Amino acid sequence: MTSFSDSLRAAFSLILSLDPVLWAVVMRSLAVSASACALGCVLGVAAGAFLGVTRFRGRGMVIGLLNTLLALPSVVVGLVVYLLLSRSGPLGFLGWLFSFNAMVVAQTVLVLPLVTALTRQIVQDAENTHGEQWTSLGAGPCLRAALLAWDERLALLTVGVTAFGRAIAEVGAVMIVGGNIDGFTRVMTTAIALETSKGDLPLALGLGLVLLAVVGLMHALIAALRWAALRWNASVVQPLTPRLWG
Repeated sequence: MTSFSDSLRAAFSLILSLDPVLWAVVMRSLAVSASACALGCVLGVAAGAFLGVTRFRGRGMVIGLLNTLLALPSVVVGLVVYLLLSRSGPLGFLGWLFSFNAMVVAQTVLVLPLVTALTRQIVQDAENTHGEQWTSLGAGPCLRAALLAWDERLALLTVGVTAFGRAIAEVGAVMIVGGNIDGFTRVMTTAIALETSKGDLPLALGLGLVLLAVVGLMHALIAALRWAALRWNASVVQPLTPRLWG
């Protein structure tokens, strides 16, 4: 029996027995990443949709900077947020360093460029296809952005899932601003790093399996929603279209 198989068996035992230490870390990690993803999606979709339908001087530079930020390392994000929230930083009065809120801020900063850039591309492509129709009906930039974003809601939902996966799988930013404090700011990725270094491989492997399962479940949900949307369009929308225009 190899060490890996022993660790794998012990990891499944921890998961199935609802080990309180493991599941406390999992729930905290889900709460942090879901909060950051929700905030990042609200801000990123709004900013990306606006960039997708408007033209202004310096827009190319903004898009170039946005695309550059896609490769921003999580440790750099953690360092910047740490400096902002530290006692001598401009936001030090909040007292958020080494807290749940600090980790949410760091992950929001991390996913915001991703959501904004992908939304901008999706909405811009939709604008090139359908924008003239909405413009001819008198829709301004803000209304066009909202309508096109709604039309592309399934694609934007995929963007949201991608952002969630980016947030929940990162380790550098939350390690720096959260401090990996047991029972308070320890999440799945930081716990995996710590438990591996301590030699507690079953707990680390169990957390890794749960992390993979969460991301896989999110993508399966998106696939199911896409399948349902296609079925709805084929069985309801298309048959009704000739009658509505009849």
